[in-house]
Amino acid sequence: MKGLAPLLDTVTSLRRVIPGGDVGLALCVLFQLSILILPIPTFVLDMALALSFIASILILLVSLGLERPLDFSSLPTLQLLTTLLRLSLNVATARLILSHGSEGPYAAGQVVAAFGTFLMGGDVVVGAIVFTMLLLVNFIVITKGASRIAEVAARFYLDSMPGKQMAIDADLSSGTIDEPTARIRRAELSEESGFYGAMDGASKFVRGDAICALIITLINIVGGLAMGVFRAHMSLDTAFSTFTTLTVGDGLVSQIPALLVSTAAGMVVSKGAIEGKIHGKLASQLGSNLNPLIIAAAAAGILALLPGLPTVPFLMVSILTAAAAWHRFSAHNAELAAAVPIVQPPDDSVISVSMLDIVRVELGYGLLDLAGGMGQQLPEQIKRLRRALATDLGFVLPSVRIQDNVELEPYNYTFALKEISAGSGELRPLMMLAISPGDQALALPGEKTVEPTFGLPACWIAPALADQARSANWTVVDPATVLTTHLAEVVKENIAEFLSYTETQKILASLPHDHQKLVADLVPSVITTGGLQRVLQMLLAERISIRDMPTILEAVQEACANNMKSVGVIVSHVRSRLSRQISDSLVGPGGYLPVVVISTEWEDVLTGSLVGPLEDRQLSLGPEKLRDFLDRLRTTVDSVLQGGDKPALLTSVQIRAHVHSIVDRTRMNIPVISQAEIHRRARVKVVGTI
Repeated sequence: MKGLAPLLDTVTSLRRVIPGGDVGLALCVLFQLSILILPIPTFVLDMALALSFIASILILLVSLGLERPLDFSSLPTLQLLTTLLRLSLNVATARLILSHGSEGPYAAGQVVAAFGTFLMGGDVVVGAIVFTMLLLVNFIVITKGASRIAEVAARFYLDSMPGKQMAIDADLSSGTIDEPTARIRRAELSEESGFYGAMDGASKFVRGDAICALIITLINIVGGLAMGVFRAHMSLDTAFSTFTTLTVGDGLVSQIPALLVSTAAGMVVSKGAIEGKIHGKLASQLGSNLNPLIIAAAAAGILALLPGLPTVPFLMVSILTAAAAWHRFSAHNAELAAAVPIVQPPDDSVISVSMLDIVRVELGYGLLDLAGGMGQQLPEQIKRLRRALATDLGFVLPSVRIQDNVELEPYNYTFALKEISAGSGELRPLMMLAISPGDQALALPGEKTVEPTFGLPACWIAPALADQARSANWTVVDPATVLTTHLAEVVKENIAEFLSYTETQKILASLPHDHQKLVADLVPSVITTGGLQRVLQMLLAERISIRDMPTILEAVQEACANNMKSVGVIVSHVRSRLSRQISDSLVGPGGYLPVVVISTEWEDVLTGSLVGPLEDRQLSLGPEKLRDFLDRLRTTVDSVLQGGDKPALLTSVQIRAHVHSIVDRTRMNIPVISQAEIHRRARVKVVGTI
């Protein structure tokens, strides 16, 4: 017990420094390194050699059953550990061979003796040739090939990482995946690249092991002869036979596990992008086609009948291949029989309810070339529209479905939002639409019409007259652009309806990890997801971008902390926090923000018409006053528009939302802002007063 005390103290010290799960690995590595320096008994050497054999077999079997290479990501480390173990055992065996080789074939243990006598058949030359062959196969063929595959794979994975990361970010932005899934994919991508790089480096260990084994073999033979002849006074023939037998046995003991581990590494890196287990893929791909099996069976049968060739081996191969072909033929017939559909009588009691199309474009048969022609103008423009809406408003529009409708006139189209008609128009697919810049008439032949989006006077003209129309300052667009522009306005008018509860959850989940703490503190303890959805809907309804979600969430938190319970009041506070964004979006070509100001008299009238509790005020304005206000507003805005400015209506914070509701119902398409929403550095120009 006294002799074990230092060892127990060492283990206890290791447990204090190294976590419990790592003590075993640390002791294993220290044991392997100690074999290089300290002599070990033959019994311990036999145990270590047996462990090396079983570990290499286990590694090979695990590699054969992998679904994907990353399932065995510890293989490079195992290659290093097994290589270190084999080298340590080589050194330990060489020490015993040189020091005790003259004592007989069991001087280096029973495992080395078995390989040196039984497996070599008692012939030293045969054993040496087998050892050399194993060394060459491992060093030149398997290890070199696996190293090259790992090197190329690591290079390609490293080059493709930016593209794969961008694909993950794109899926995250579009809502296809959530943030935890994206984080897992990024980790797998990094792990995959590091795995192939580590496999490339680990292959160098095995190559170095093969070179060391060859050098140690030469040292054992030359040193053993010297030790046997000059120290043990053995004859040259006896010394050569004894030490060569022990040395070749030692080489076979080390190279067979090395060959197994190298084969396992080659199987893992060569698996590549194959999905599923290797044996299943090999069987399914080699036996998937019936014709090659039949031809192979016939070829083996012909070779069996040729004079001079052995009949039985080729005949057995022919029979086995023919049996595999028959099995594949029977399986193919069973698959065809199982694929026959079972016709069931219709059940009138079951009503098929399909999912609603969020946005649908229906075309008359005369407009189908816009969607399915060579250029596919309409799908491409709708894609650009969705990207533009995501950039401008921070909300990804759901997929737009395009379909034909035989009930429509040939050149008519219609929009449906959640199965409800939201707009329609008529196009001329082989002509261009020239839109008038004012009241001037165009002296060109064409079909007079009205632009469907804004109701402007327009004319369908031949494409050859497009340049002439542009020279007269008319706007000329193709039919697909007319439809897409109309769709964009319809979508923007109703975009708040597309922001569902689920979409709100996706937006919150897609925020960066740094902002997830803010989301957790805010939802649902401060405001519910439904309440936040309503806030975002009110912002989108007035075409305020929600891309800056962190600022919006902070503003909502501030409003709720100040006991603002009404959604309208919260939205008002959020808009004030977004003043820079709102002001910048309304700046005109002149670099200033043109505004139409409501006079003090009308401010007092509108403020005095507010009724109800403070959190839910309503505007109660008489019909005469309301008509007078709208008339003055239209007159002022029209004069400003004729002057070249697109103004915003400036009001006080208290009445802004109520004035917007009036303007929105009259479809004047003019933004309404309050003084709190003008950024302190914005250049404001008053272009009109009501």
